[in-house]
Amino acid sequence: MVLSFTGEYVQKVDGKGRMSIPADFRRVLESGDPTWTEGLTPALYLLYGDHLREQLQVYSVVEFDAIAARIKAMPLGDANRTRLSRLILGQSIRLEVDKDGRIVMPIRQRQKLGLTEGEVYFSGVGDHFEIWKADTFSASVGKGLTDWLADQPDGFDPLSLLGGG
Repeated sequence: MVLSFTGEYVQKVDGKGRMSIPADFRRVLESGDPTWTEGLTPALYLLYGDHLREQLQVYSVVEFDAIAARIKAMPLGDANRTRLSRLILGQSIRLEVDKDGRIVMPIRQRQKLGLTEGEVYFSGVGDHFEIWKADTFSASVGKGLTDWLADQPDGFDPLSLLGGG
């Protein structure tokens, strides 16, 4: 069974960059780490590339390895391979979840979010999850979704966008 990152969580980050990964997300990370076994802690990949602007993305080892394999499969000398290698492979770090379910987010990545400590917002989006400064998520993504829903007709069901049955 393939697990997905779903749900929304608000967590605190302390001055040392420690933050708890939601338990549901840890289960997905465990299932997506081929070296994980009971009693061990899973690894993850934190992407912080310039293309992500005010957010960070977290992938399981399996998902990240699949992305890396697709990049490596591109022809040598292809300018897009070089760009993707730099944005995705070069601007990512592998982190380990500790025995208490936390990671330590390096200062550089916290500064990208405009945060050294405070609240972060976790948003599960299927194959990965996003980390935002809580205020930024609310002001940009949250407001954008609320505005979009307000523009939809009465009785609109977002699942109708999936098409066919």
